[in-house]
Amino acid sequence: MKNKKLLIFGDSAFAEIAYEYFQKDSNYQVVAFTLNKEYLTKDSLFDLPVVAFENIRELYPPSKYDMFIALVYNKLNRIRISKYNEAKIMGYKLATYISSRAFVWDNVSVGDNTFIFEDNTIQPFVKVGSNIVIWSGNHIGHHSEIKDHNFISSHVVISGFVEIQESCFLGVNSTLQNNISIGKDSLIGAGALITKNLPSGSFVFGDRSKPADFSTYTKFKINELE
Repeated sequence: MKNKKLLIFGDSAFAEIAYEYFQKDSNYQVVAFTLNKEYLTKDSLFDLPVVAFENIRELYPPSKYDMFIALVYNKLNRIRISKYNEAKIMGYKLATYISSRAFVWDNVSVGDNTFIFEDNTIQPFVKVGSNIVIWSGNHIGHHSEIKDHNFISSHVVISGFVEIQESCFLGVNSTLQNNISIGKDSLIGAGALITKNLPSGSFVFGDRSKPADFSTYTKFKINELE
């Protein structure tokens, strides 16, 4: 039974996917999409209105509607972080989705605006923060902690007792050894094997196990996350 009403921020492929999952595998009824006025290109999506974010509070007040920020990892998650913070300041409760086809142990904690796709295995005592996307088919080992604003793609192996600090990106088929820490604002490329702690801003690609000689701050022209 659908007993909650949901707004989705975005109209991209991820927004369309989020619509499908929330509609068919949650207690939420999606009622509208929203974007900042300057990015509006259509009036409707899936026969639902697409409205300006600047007007959303008057049309769909936070006392009656929840919201999900359906953005991915652009500028190392910075755009998603910005909209997440804006929506919370406006008073919206931000929805979390956990696929009914994911294995999530009952003592795993999960924050708000987090989207966990199917075929993920999340073992006991894991802590998953807020504003996180965990795409399909990952293994997250026991006692690990994924802090806020991260994006984990597919078929990533995170071993036990791993700490992933804020605003990182983990590429497809990357592997993290147990008992290590990944510094905030790090990008780990597809297929990378990480066996040691990484400092903040690390950019690791290919099959290397050490950071590149430039940081994510240089690569993406961003400032260190406060």
